[in-house]
Amino acid sequence: MISKSTAIQVLNIALSTGGDYAEIYVEDTKRLSLNYLDKKVDGVSRGHSYGAGIRILLGTDSVYGSTNDLSRKGLGALAETLSARFDGERKFTVSSLKKGKVPTVNEYEDHLSDAPVEEKLSVLKEIQDAAFGYDPRIVSVRSSFLETHKDIETYVAEGETAYVYKASEERGRMAASAVAREGDKVETGFEAPGRSAGWGWFKENVDPKKLGTEAARQAVVLLGARECPSGRFPVIIGNGFGGVLFHEACGHPLEATATSRHLSVFSDSIGKQIASPIVSAVDDGTLPGEWGSNDIDTEGIPTKRNMLIKDGICVGFLVDRLGGRRLHMEPNGVSRRESYRYEPTSRMNNTYILPGKSTPEEIIASTKLGIYVVSFTGGSVNPSTGEFNFSASVAYAVRDGKIAEPLKGCTLIGSGKEVLMNIDMVGNDLALGQGNCGSVSGSVPVNVGQPTIRLSSITVGGRGGNSL
Repeated sequence: MISKSTAIQVLNIALSTGGDYAEIYVEDTKRLSLNYLDKKVDGVSRGHSYGAGIRILLGTDSVYGSTNDLSRKGLGALAETLSARFDGERKFTVSSLKKGKVPTVNEYEDHLSDAPVEEKLSVLKEIQDAAFGYDPRIVSVRSSFLETHKDIETYVAEGETAYVYKASEERGRMAASAVAREGDKVETGFEAPGRSAGWGWFKENVDPKKLGTEAARQAVVLLGARECPSGRFPVIIGNGFGGVLFHEACGHPLEATATSRHLSVFSDSIGKQIASPIVSAVDDGTLPGEWGSNDIDTEGIPTKRNMLIKDGICVGFLVDRLGGRRLHMEPNGVSRRESYRYEPTSRMNNTYILPGKSTPEEIIASTKLGIYVVSFTGGSVNPSTGEFNFSASVAYAVRDGKIAEPLKGCTLIGSGKEVLMNIDMVGNDLALGQGNCGSVSGSVPVNVGQPTIRLSSITVGGRGGNSL
């Protein structure tokens, strides 16, 4: 996207005042968004954005800027402006540029753009028909498909020889949202599978009728749900998107974004027990085709399988270049950003608790009285303390080892440390769920995940009294 000579010239301008590292991140992104609302096409839109970000490091000081002017003059002017942050003498001059090795994580048998828009819209219509046909109480349905294709070049200079890392990312996500109404009660169901794959994967693996039916089923179930009680209860959390609780309450506090500044409850936890001995967790950016996987991170470092917790012991953080300088640790392929407009930092890729030995049926059967949370709608967490509150999208009462009536308005309240230490059963049914995670470097696609787990006790908020 930019020439070799331009890259070398701009890197040297950036390094002219004493920086010990310079980086040019160039990006070209194309998007297609398709929407159906209540049996009518609600929009077909295309987007195209491109630009570059330049970063200079000196020790643990960083300066960053971006532009969509990719000319030599435009990039040079940005580099000169940024370099004015430092006032030292040049440490080295970049004299050559080599192509860096990029492993292949996501392989594409076909591409999302191979299929015509009409074919994709017909699939969205199938979702609509299935959802509306599930129950007459379904009053509104939205189905959508979003695809992105991103080409990236990252130029990195830490010495006289600079390296360029070239990669492409392609992702698609199909979503169904259904609204059910009965009298003055209104509830919503939602499902949205995503993948780093071509259209062929969606045709083979996503059944539009099942997708629409599941979104509608969730909404209808919630119409008959009673208010969740409040108090302390054993709580079973379902596999897949149930892992968003671990992602928010424990994953973010393990990112160098927080740990390197001592802004995390886990900043000094390497080598210490932070979880039940039956808990192990990883972040793995190398899972082929997964929503949060990439060949390399946005600093040109290959993604890795990073063990975070092993048998309850904290064994690692998620470390980007700048965080690694502060922590005196090597970066481990987790530097991410939404686009060239954002300075990169440590972010999760596919983060999940590893499977245990129990079956989901055993976990439910061994719970005399408790709550089963299938998934969450969202919540908030304070990384410095780990304290959180999360609202369940679908939950059920558990009595005498059996799933009972649905509950609504269920909120889990606690801290990451409490959650990790109170896990007393881990299932063997690991699954991943797709989402978009927001942080200081923007919104990035991530997988959250876990097998079914049980918390021996946690505070539950609800408006249904104090007993199940």
